[in-house]
Parts: sequence; C-alpha cells; structure tokens
Amino acid sequence: MRIGLLTEGGYPYAKGESALWCDRLVRGLAQHEYDVYALGRTPRQERAGRLPAAPAVRSVRTMALWTPAEDGPGNGRSYGRRERRRYAGCLAELAAGVCGDGPEHGGADADNAFAAGLYALADLLRAHGAPPAALRSEATVRALEAACRAPGARRGVRQATLRDQLAFSDWLERALRPLTPDWYGPDALGAADLCHAVSGGLAALPGLLAKRFFGVPLLLTEYGVHIRSHYLTTAGAPLSAPLRALLAAFHGRLATEVYRQAAAITHGNAHARRWQQRCGADPVRLRTIHPGLDGHRFAAVGEAGETGDPYTLVWVGRAEPAKDLLGLVHAFAAVHREEPRARLRIVHAPPSPREPADYLAHCRTTATRLFPGAGPMGQEAPAFPVTFEEVGGPSVPDRTDAYADGAVTVLSSVVEGFPAGLVEAMLCGRATVSTDVGAVVEVVGGTGLVVPPRNPQALAAACLALLRDPARRARLGAAARARALELFTVEQNLSAFHGLYLELMSRAPVRRDRDGTAADGTPLPFAHPAEAYLPGRWTGRLDRVPAPARLGPPVGAGAMSGTCPHRDADNGGVGSGDA
Repeated sequence: MRIGLLTEGGYPYAKGESALWCDRLVRGLAQHEYDVYALGRTPRQERAGRLPAAPAVRSVRTMALWTPAEDGPGNGRSYGRRERRRYAGCLAELAAGVCGDGPEHGGADADNAFAAGLYALADLLRAHGAPPAALRSEATVRALEAACRAPGARRGVRQATLRDQLAFSDWLERALRPLTPDWYGPDALGAADLCHAVSGGLAALPGLLAKRFFGVPLLLTEYGVHIRSHYLTTAGAPLSAPLRALLAAFHGRLATEVYRQAAAITHGNAHARRWQQRCGADPVRLRTIHPGLDGHRFAAVGEAGETGDPYTLVWVGRAEPAKDLLGLVHAFAAVHREEPRARLRIVHAPPSPREPADYLAHCRTTATRLFPGAGPMGQEAPAFPVTFEEVGGPSVPDRTDAYADGAVTVLSSVVEGFPAGLVEAMLCGRATVSTDVGAVVEVVGGTGLVVPPRNPQALAAACLALLRDPARRARLGAAARARALELFTVEQNLSAFHGLYLELMSRAPVRRDRDGTAADGTPLPFAHPAEAYLPGRWTGRLDRVPAPARLGPPVGAGAMSGTCPHRDADNGGVGSGDA
C-alpha cells in the first residue's frame, strides 16, 4: 500500500516526540511504502537535521512555512482580470467563513462557507498558480474588513483594526501555502492509496485536497488535539483580542472540515476524544489507539522488582509550571514530617528555551526554605531530603536509572495530556501516585493512587500510604507493568495502525483506469496482469510489465501500485469519509 504521510514540524526533522513516533511507524510497517510531505515551521528545525530515512520511505517533499513570501511558491506569476475577480470571490467566501458566527451566504453556515472558499481557492491555485504574496494583497485585507463588519460576524472579530487584519493576512499567506505546491499530481498524492496526517491543522490540508482532487481517503491521527494545542500556545502570546479571535476561528473551521472529511480519526485517550467530539468529529469515525513506548528499554528494571531505596519518591519530567513542582515540594514537606527517612528526587530533563528560566531556581529556593535544618542542598549532600538532578548527569545517566532507584513514582501535574512518564514508571513496575488530570485515570486504571490536582495534603497522604506498605507497592507495581505491556507498547500501536490501514482500503471506492473499462464503465477482463496486485517496489506502470494475452481488442495499460487497485480518478472526490 502506498501511504502519503503528512506532517507539520515533525518527521522527518530530528526533534520531538512526533518525529520519533513517525520513524517507528514507517520502520515498523515496512510492508507499506511511504511518501512524506512535510511542512517546516522554523529554520531551527531545518538546521537540526533530519532522521535517517527508513527503507520504506520512497520520497520526502518539504515546504517551509517560515520563508518570506517573495521566496514562496508561485513567485513570478500574475493573474488576468477574470482570475482576479475569481480570486476576490474566493477570498470573500473564505473570510466570511472565518468571521461568521451564524447563517450567511444564502443560508449556508460559516463552516460550509469556509470549506467552499478554501476549495474554490485551491481549485484556482491548481489551475492558474499563485502570484507572489497573493494572500497578503490589498484584496485580502478588503475581504477581511468586509467580513469583520458584516451582519452576523462573531463578536470577537468586530473590533479588528487594520493592523490586526494585516497581521492575519500575513499569517494566512503562510498557513495556506500547502495549497500551492506541486504535490497534487497523479505521480504524487494522486498516486497514494491513503493519506495519513499525523496531526490536525495545516498538516491535514494536503489530505483534504488529495481527497477532493483524487478521492484519496484521509486518516487523521491526533495524539495532541490541534485546536487545544493552539489555545494553549496562544494563551500567553502578545496578541490583540481580535487577532486572537481570528486565529482561533480559522483553526476551529479547519478542524471541523478535517473531522468532516476524514475517513477515520485516531486519538490516544478519552481526554482527546472528548475534545474531538466537541469540535464536531463523528463518534462513529473515532478510534482509540494508545501511543506506544519501547517496553524493551524498561524490561530489566521492571523484571527486577523493587531495587531502590524503599523510602524514596521519584519525580521525572520537565521542570515547568504545569508540572506543579512547588505543590510537590510542599506535599513532601508533610511526608517528611511524618516519615523522616523519606527522600524526594526531582529528576528533570535538560532545560529548553521554552521553559521559564527561573522556575527551577524558585523550586530549589522553596525546598531550602521548607527544610532549613537539613544542611546544604545538592545531590552531593545526601542528608538533604530533596535533590534536583538532571537526566544525563553522573547520578542519573538515563531515565530508567531514576525509576530504578525509587520506590514510588509521583506525578503532580495540573495540566497533562498523555502522561508518557507515568507509562515509563509502569513499565518499570513502580507503584505510582498521580493527580487526576488529562488521561491519567485512563492510563493508570486501578494500578496506582490518583488524587485531586493542587491538593498537597491528598498527595502527601497517598505517598505516605505507599511508603508504609511495601506489599501494596509490590502488588500495584506488578499490575501496572502488566497493564502497560498490554496497552502501551510500540507493538500494539503498530498492529492497530496496520489493521486500520487495511480497513480503510477495504472501504475505499475502487479507482479504475479508463483503458481498463468498457464503454459502459464495467471492467474489462484481463485488463491488468496478476502481478500488478502483488506488493513490492518493482510494481509500477504496466507498460513496463509484459502483459498476458487478453480477450477482445487490446486495452491500454494503467498505473497500479501496492496491494490494492486504485480508485476511480474521476469519481468526483467521493471519499471514504462518507463510507
């Protein structure tokens, strides 16, 4: 099967969990062939390099969303009068969909207006190309201004100023660049059996167009729901309220259209599923496929049982306010008063630019203040009950060493998506105490203790209960490891996606070449040799394969690839999303 893998800011670039997951996918499902279509967010990603290409990756095509408009696609082209009028109409419809808050455009709602404008613009760009910086033109600003002032416009955008409209048009030019590249030909996404977008938002735009132009079904995977990530990212950004409303409206409309057109939508937990349903996803198309971690990496620790200090609590993660390390330190102060032998090891990842530089220092200062008589703080002073250590340092060469040296693993977050660190602790066979946020309850099940967030007293009581009961720790740790091995490994993740690929292809409409069908549209016998249906790189255009004898007059060769016959190229975009 030939898969078009659609990414944004992740694979094949070398940074991030998304890139690692994609690399495991293309290596684990090597029986399929992948063409990667990647959108680059920042020049830093390009400078960081790319992951080594897996054998199953046939080609990689990239597009930078950060380059200046003058260097973007379509440079040097211009529109005639008729195309300019058509372009202005597309912009007006798209802007009305973004800004609208109710029925408009002759009764069509804002979601339909957005989709109609988006596809009309894509058709225009496919037919005539794009002039340089077209979406930053005066026509765009006029369309935005009219939509913001129109009756029925949403309240947040009505106060948009010229500066807001210029900023949004500049962002829109970059966001809609995926409409313009040469990815939409019969030898590119048109030849794919399936498009797999590994995130929502802009990454899914090529999948929408591949379905519209060629009827290629779209599979969407969201381990972090894109619209939720957008809200969290822009929460502290220095943006005006109208500009924030315009950006949120665009992402909301795009999410709705992607959910409407996707043949299947996968998520990693019930928390993400609720977000997807709230944004309009059909529950029938939603599938839960938990993220997979490498269980072999933690096998030695998990099978060894409790090997660390029976009075040590361990926290592992990134030192940022959402993890509520301050609450954890206060909770441990209560634990230490009841159990003086207790210790807390805070094992944090190397600092990154996105982390507040002073947060970790503030946590250290708080710990020093709460334990004034314990002597100097530091990992070289074991008498101090709280230590701050960095992964990769002399005391913690690897994350597995942190889990191995403790009796109980603690998660104290106030905001959490899928708690991968908690799954690592479970694979290591450790009993856990966690706050009830994100997908924690779904991951832990009944194998750990869960307390309300921002409640140091409850967190301290749960930690004390496990520190004082070794037998209970052992039972919970064994159950946690069994649960993690059953639900959260790479093997189960790959198996689930392989089955979903085959299911979607079995439901996709067949695409037949015109030369392989009779005048009434029925397939001609022996139009394609049997070897065209076998998997392998050598299968390609049939004019390169000796054709067997055929009944009736000779018929032309068609393009077949992969294990499944292609869908009808002229089926009008009848997508499997409606199957």
